[in-house]
Amino acid sequence: MKHLSQSFSVKFEYPVYFTAGIFNQTNTLLNDFLLNSATSSSIRKILFVVDKGVIDVNPNLIQDIQQYFSLYNKVQLIQDILIVPGGETAKNDLLYFNQIVEAVNTYGIDRHSYIAAIGGGAVLDMVGYAAAVSHRGIKHIRIPTTVLSQNDSGIGVKNSINFLSKKNFLGTFVPPTAVFNDEQFLETLSDRDWRSGISEAIKVALLKDAEFFNWIENNTPALVERDINIMNHLIWKCAQLHMEHIAGTDPFESGSSRPLDFGHWSAHKLEYLTNFEIRHGEAVAMGIALDTVYSNLAGRISSQECNRVIQTLQNLGFEISHHLLQVEGDNSPILAGLEEFREHLGGRLTIMLLNGIGHGEEVHEIDTEILKQASEKLGQIGLNCTN
Repeated sequence: MKHLSQSFSVKFEYPVYFTAGIFNQTNTLLNDFLLNSATSSSIRKILFVVDKGVIDVNPNLIQDIQQYFSLYNKVQLIQDILIVPGGETAKNDLLYFNQIVEAVNTYGIDRHSYIAAIGGGAVLDMVGYAAAVSHRGIKHIRIPTTVLSQNDSGIGVKNSINFLSKKNFLGTFVPPTAVFNDEQFLETLSDRDWRSGISEAIKVALLKDAEFFNWIENNTPALVERDINIMNHLIWKCAQLHMEHIAGTDPFESGSSRPLDFGHWSAHKLEYLTNFEIRHGEAVAMGIALDTVYSNLAGRISSQECNRVIQTLQNLGFEISHHLLQVEGDNSPILAGLEEFREHLGGRLTIMLLNGIGHGEEVHEIDTEILKQASEKLGQIGLNCTN
């Protein structure tokens, strides 16, 4: 029997910039990137897709974009700037995905051109997916506008939409061509959205960097008071840890492991069970709390460490439990999240638990009785972890 085999590798590289006032005409960062990243002498275009929530609090944004590209015009701006809803609505309704694909066709956006997304993580996910599948890949620029997207999803390699009532059921692993974190967008966030993204920083600190968790713990008052310098450091460090992980052995998650998804199996399910009334970051905070208490009850971490995690979440203003997180029996709705998580990974169940602050370990089964006890503890007022 004849047989042919081939193997090759593809290098991915993308910069993450940190700036303020990206469309200020004195800020040449975006223009410099576009000039230096040219791969063709043909006319290059750029199509913007903007989160409506960002427009609502930055009413001059579209005008600022148009004026910027009237001054820096080596790349042709598509004047029809698309505005889409923020949050999971952008990922739940195929209408918005289809609008982008239709715009690519209408305006002749080719593979040497760009689709730039401005918004929160859900909008970036959806636009990134549309860019990845149009013409088998159009260059995608991300401009994250929330704490969550600047420190986590916006700097990663995943793109997706929700489908069949399952979060991120359709998607791709395709890195952006560049990411621009603009701190000025953070200043317009509500307190709820400012806080929400901090949970992802807590997550990565708990798994990879005890010193970073100590820093978050000690700087909680400043984060609550919205100190922009403290937040900038949190975003920088969190982004650095995420990007170091992406550069590891399995950036496209070809196995059944998602090492940075601590607290996420229940968070994803909780989002759906609440019809996305709970923000992703809020659900992750609750998921972190649940898996931390589980780790304690399973004898993996001390009560002191458990209490530090729970207290930090509460000091930041997070709710640590929800009635839909309660595990009362084998048919409890949240338990369906375990099977969906296994299915999403394409193999056996793999859940990250804590062996200590800064140290995670993957396990392949969850004891429902211990999980029930953990959910009950989180439902108590004034939680204290016990051995």
